[in-house]
Amino acid sequence: MDDDLKCPKCSSEHVYPDGSLLICPECAHEWSSSTVAADSAEGVVKDANGNLLADGDSVTVIKDLKVKGSSLVVKGGTKVKNIRLVPDSADGHDISCKIDGIGAMGLKSEYVKKA
Repeated sequence: MDDDLKCPKCSSEHVYPDGSLLICPECAHEWSSSTVAADSAEGVVKDANGNLLADGDSVTVIKDLKVKGSSLVVKGGTKVKNIRLVPDSADGHDISCKIDGIGAMGLKSEYVKKA
């Protein structure tokens, strides 16, 4: 089994196989292992609802996010236009964008939904 496999819903590392499915004991999420392999092989980036994202899309932030190293907060409901995908980012932020009033920053796709 892949050591860096995580639950796509809660990011738990404690997943286990059950037949052709992978199961997370922490949130009870079940998913197909073939879906994970296909997504990671292609560098696919999905939003919090599972919709595919592409360069140039607009997304909406789904919860308040603190900006690291600053007292600023990106409020839930903020619309971000013209995103750029960086799926192989070392820090886990797979969206690069500019937010009005804050500037250039990276976002994780699990905290946005396609607008």
